[in-house]
Amino acid sequence: MPTNLPVFLITTWLLAMLPGAGQALMIRQALDGGPRLARAAIAGNATGLVLWSTAAAAGLSAVLLADPGAYAIVRVVGGFILFVLGVATLRTALRSPDPSTTRLERGRRSWWSAYGAGLGTNLGNPKAGVFAVSVLPQFVTAHGPVLLSSIALGVVWALVNACWYLFFTWVVGRGRALVSRPTVRRALSTVTGVVLLVLGAAVARGV
Repeated sequence: MPTNLPVFLITTWLLAMLPGAGQALMIRQALDGGPRLARAAIAGNATGLVLWSTAAAAGLSAVLLADPGAYAIVRVVGGFILFVLGVATLRTALRSPDPSTTRLERGRRSWWSAYGAGLGTNLGNPKAGVFAVSVLPQFVTAHGPVLLSSIALGVVWALVNACWYLFFTWVVGRGRALVSRPTVRRALSTVTGVVLLVLGAAVARGV
């Protein structure tokens, strides 16, 4: 079993609460797609955390950190994904669709596209790899299979993040009556889009 599990839970919960690309994406999904697509994005994000943890256990994250070229590729791809999401969010903010049209477009959106957005945003964030390779090993048990312990920590990490984002998107959903007002919704979408664009540029530049 992993060591210092309570400390690990607190650490990952606090990290999940930090503002960033994940929260910006969840706001976008909760407002534009509703709870169903928000949960899909959360599932994609959780999958990414498990994959990062497995990669760290296999030494792949260490390779990314040791090879500037490979790290740069992951960083640029991650920044591009966030940038594209930001552009899409701003395009939505600049339009003033009829409410019935909005519901129709929402119904056409795929659960898998939202899942892919969550997964791509997480895998495109090399900071998750840095956490996986630098912090997770500190909680891996010194006795027993290291690989399984690392994967178990990754699953716990993913569950903690999922719990936070479920609560976060629930709060956003509770404020939907206010957010649904055209001016408020447009302003919030604009801010979210700009945040995603800035985060995309920051990730691509390695800031």
